[in-house]
Amino acid sequence: MIKGFRDFIMRGNVVDLAVAVVIAGAFGAVVASLVADVLTPLLGFVGVPDFSQWTVTAGSAEIRIGAFLNTIITFFLIALAIYLLIVKPKEAFDARLVRDQEATTKGCPFCASDIPIAANRCPLCTSQLP
Repeated sequence: MIKGFRDFIMRGNVVDLAVAVVIAGAFGAVVASLVADVLTPLLGFVGVPDFSQWTVTAGSAEIRIGAFLNTIITFFLIALAIYLLIVKPKEAFDARLVRDQEATTKGCPFCASDIPIAANRCPLCTSQLP
């Protein structure tokens, strides 16, 4: 029983998942700090108020609409931070990587298969290439 549990824990995907969860937690703290300490104070320059005090009372229940609005604003700021810091740089990197790669194949005009650039004859349809 202990050996089976040890084998389960030491599988690559379980260890990789554990590392990913720890890194995601640390990255979440960085993004939360960026939003709370950098982006949210910048909103104060354009006059965005703190909505946390907005409440509505329905019977004996207090509905905290302002806290919900603050959470929505925080969500969009986190999404913006991830988009600007992760997605856009990755897209630029991927575009540069594709642009820097040289083509190694060309299309056969007769059968539309991919063939090496240096080929004089198509290996699939055996057509002589121009």
